[in-house]
Amino acid sequence: MGEGNLHSSPAGSYPEGERKVATTTSKNEEIEMNQPSGQFQGDMDRNEVEIDLKKFMAMVSEIGELKQEIFELTTNDRKNPWQKWVFAAKTLDAWRIIPRAFLGIYMYLLYYATFWFMDLPEPTLEQSGLISILVGAGAAWFGLYVNSAAKEHGDSNPN
Repeated sequence: MGEGNLHSSPAGSYPEGERKVATTTSKNEEIEMNQPSGQFQGDMDRNEVEIDLKKFMAMVSEIGELKQEIFELTTNDRKNPWQKWVFAAKTLDAWRIIPRAFLGIYMYLLYYATFWFMDLPEPTLEQSGLISILVGAGAAWFGLYVNSAAKEHGDSNPN
């Protein structure tokens, strides 16, 4: 038998003249096997497919490639284009960069204002009030900074 003379099916290989055909009736009453092609008993409604194995395998691989392409397209649709900025914001929040920078600048300005006040020969009541408010506000900001960390990390205060 030559290469082109065999046909493959789930039932095995067979010569071209003796193709195996599976036939079903519309009521699924019977299945006829080992019938020569073109010879069927009676006029039955049947669903019949004959295809070369190479063509079938090519179609299966093409379907697989299309499914992979659809999967990649749907996966790409779900990607957030702003995700790198979300990660940067979370990092900035986790490291608490802005509150620390604010407190650092505030400490420098408080230090500068304190030395300015101490260099005054005779401070007035208004100048004393300014320094008193700056020191009190610094204590309030520091308290807010320290207490906000406990709420963010889920720590509970036992008191």
